[in-house]
Amino acid sequence: MTLADLDLLAAQSRRHAEIGRVPKYIPSFARANPNWFAVHVATPLQQHWSVGDRHLAFCLMSVVKPFVLLYLLEKLGSDQVFQAVGMQPSDLPFNSLMQLQTDHSFPRNPMLNSGAIALVSRFPGLNGSERCEYFRQWLNRQAGVTLHLDHDTLSSVKGLPNEQNRAIAQVLGEAHQLGSSVGDAIDTYERVCCLAGTVEDLAKLGLLLAQPRATVNPNHCCTVLAIMTTCGLYEASAQFAVEVGIPTKSGVSGALLSVVPREGAIACYSPPLDSIGNSAAGLHFLKQLARRFHLTLFG
Repeated sequence: MTLADLDLLAAQSRRHAEIGRVPKYIPSFARANPNWFAVHVATPLQQHWSVGDRHLAFCLMSVVKPFVLLYLLEKLGSDQVFQAVGMQPSDLPFNSLMQLQTDHSFPRNPMLNSGAIALVSRFPGLNGSERCEYFRQWLNRQAGVTLHLDHDTLSSVKGLPNEQNRAIAQVLGEAHQLGSSVGDAIDTYERVCCLAGTVEDLAKLGLLLAQPRATVNPNHCCTVLAIMTTCGLYEASAQFAVEVGIPTKSGVSGALLSVVPREGAIACYSPPLDSIGNSAAGLHFLKQLARRFHLTLFG
């Protein structure tokens, strides 16, 4: 792989941003330039390639969810974690209240809002601010990154009604599926989603899963990767797993992370989203890169 390879694929993929739309419901996201595009590829051998607007910082949003799961697996172990959340894919959107109600108030998987809210409510700490800070420090220390809390986006998020997430948290609370109050669970969730970094930071986070460090249980990384494969792209997960076969997670900021076990991590950022909520240009880039270099779990 060379920078020329990445530059060519990036140029081709930028055009696919035109089929997506920048989300407008969060004011700070609405200001994003739809032409922004950045990629960083990293390997466990400390090889790094970046192209595009690589210095831009963006909120991880739902791309943080695999690391929420990893963190809590490390803190509590798999038995306790999967008493709080399931492992099954969902055919409904990531913020579906109907899915939670259909499942009798038990979150179907950690990549949905319901699952992530249930998990962050169990983070160590006295309140949302402390829980998020402990989590941020853990990620920075484990991955060698410099994530920060994007206060502008957090303010935007907190200024929204967020009725769907609050309804989800209320259902979880009434079913005794939260480890904290409803308010604290929502506050923690909003904060961890507003952790921000660059594509290099995101790729380095991916390396935690691609090649676990001695301080992280490799079995926990395998669990996270499996759930990313089956659930990471919401309703598009199954098709992507068949067509591409790489564990991948998306976020509404336009962030996208793919992990190739033992080989490396690929981070993309392009704000326009497709109809499901995944980065349109980012998905195209990942598909083309995977095909060109035969990156798949199933080949």
